[in-house]
Amino acid sequence: MTKNISVLIARTPWGQILERVKNNQDRFLIRKKGEATAVILSVEDYLRNIVKQPDVLTKLQKQAKKAGTNKLSLEDIDAEIKAFRKGL
Repeated sequence: MTKNISVLIARTPWGQILERVKNNQDRFLIRKKGEATAVILSVEDYLRNIVKQPDVLTKLQKQAKKAGTNKLSLEDIDAEIKAFRKGL
């Protein structure tokens, strides 16, 4: 949900605004002297709704989900890479 707030109000509870953006997926439209000047939204929201993902990335994500590899931690990924390199 997008909320309209003035720049003056946005300055005061900055930490709270960021928490709401991150945890609740809230969006904030920032106004200065009544004119819309900026939008605050989470990175996930931005990537999902604003940025156009390359088709190849979408395909890779679907393949990873199908194979169950989308839930690997960075440590698991590093271990897989090391194991593969040892086999070369």
